[in-house]
Amino acid sequence: MNVSVIAFGFKHGIPLDLDLLFDVRFLRNPNYDPALQPRTGSDAAVAAFIERDPALAPFFSHLFPLLDFLLCAYATAGRESVRIGLGCTGGRHRSVYVAGRVGEHLRLDDRWLVSTTARDVEIV
Repeated sequence: MNVSVIAFGFKHGIPLDLDLLFDVRFLRNPNYDPALQPRTGSDAAVAAFIERDPALAPFFSHLFPLLDFLLCAYATAGRESVRIGLGCTGGRHRSVYVAGRVGEHLRLDDRWLVSTTARDVEIV
């Protein structure tokens, strides 16, 4: 089954045709740190900032099992593809980082053909 993981910014609109949508605006925002603002969630310094948020590990401890369950259920129902959206405010930091981690987790299961995109990362 094809699984698309899409990072986006809510201020640029929600992507069409999502099957699952998760809002990660509860995580601390690196955009307010002048040194991190021009970077993206793929940058090691931004990742380190987000990883220091005490809410991150509990979020993943719930999200990963939920996604594992839902993808199996979608596959059993005969779905050929699933689109997972992860949104933050601008789509450059938190959603990009979390989408990367979700993609890494989902790639551990060889039943899924996983693609990860950051739709709004180039928008300033």
